[in-house]
Amino acid sequence: MLIGELSRRTGVSTRLLRYYEEQGLLEARRGHNGYRDYDEDSVITVRQIRALLKAGLSTEVIRKVLPCARGEQPGFDWCADLRAILQGELAAVDDRLDELRRSRGTLADYLAQPAHNPEPL
Repeated sequence: MLIGELSRRTGVSTRLLRYYEEQGLLEARRGHNGYRDYDEDSVITVRQIRALLKAGLSTEVIRKVLPCARGEQPGFDWCADLRAILQGELAAVDDRLDELRRSRGTLADYLAQPAHNPEPL
């Protein structure tokens, strides 16, 4: 199928589809006319990419994870290192959450302080 058809069927812009291809997430053959030609499986692949992006994974991590993805949600075949990759990503999210909680606490402390009105000059 051509890129416009893949875009229509997945709801993803042609620009993003080209980006996924540049990132090594999506493959297309080139027809004799130079147009991209996608397999039927590309629809599921794009939906997997979207789900993994929604989970907060970078395209670099998705490139590693995608070969183990199955189905549209996706589920996974537990390929070598996949569990370690996802555990590492989860740990990074937990670290970011901890940083946000500390920042939030600091801001809340600032707001809890009484207003200080300097005397006029």
